Amino acid sequence: MASTSAEIIAFLLTISGWVLVSSTLPTDYWKVSTIDGTVITTATFWANLWKTCVTDSTGVSNCKDFPSMLALDGYIQACRGLMISAVCLGFFGAIFGLVGMKCTKVGGSDQTKAKIACLAGLIFILSGLCSMTSCSLYANRITSEFFDPSFVAQKYELGAALFIGWAGASLCIIGGSIFCFSIAENTNSPRRGYAYNGATSVMSARTKVQNSIPDKTTPKHFDKNAYV
Repeated sequence: MASTSAEIIAFLLTISGWVLVSSTLPTDYWKVSTIDGTVITTATFWANLWKTCVTDSTGVSNCKDFPSMLALDGYIQACRGLMISAVCLGFFGAIFGLVGMKCTKVGGSDQTKAKIACLAGLIFILSGLCSMTSCSLYANRITSEFFDPSFVAQKYELGAALFIGWAGASLCIIGGSIFCFSIAENTNSPRRGYAYNGATSVMSARTKVQNSIPDKTTPKHFDKNAYV
């Protein structure tokens, strides 16, 4: 029962993490920078893995898609590949997790379902590591440019998408680890043994019942003349 509850918790954690990781791809604010005036913010620069944009004080945004994938910086190409891999791995991990859970009726015996659940956990851990690596690589580039005194171009700060990606990756890794530990619980769980005593006939059963009933007849008392 405890293993089933742990698997349900792990599945909820991994699905939540996968949704968060998937939501980072269309999120706009991977990095953000603002130009402040005397009273209001005059412009906001932001970018993600697909485009770079600027929003003025009136709320009008002008965006420019990255012109060519081959002309992109290497870190953006790596982040794209890692995030897409994380989303795909999370999808297959969710399928294996449903099949390997004890509360589902597919997947075969308990031993087979435990192995499938462990495989789902490994896939989710790999998905979380891909997302964690992608967000950390992008954040490292932002921070290195921000603290570099010789960098004269527009400097950016960490956007909301990076924190969402880190949170989703952490949930995937935690839930995947719980899935992996479930196979150890299923292996160590003792099996109930049943002893076969053989078929008993009706007569033997009656004999056992009669022998088990104590003899309550009163003892007979003989007189002395009975032995003469």
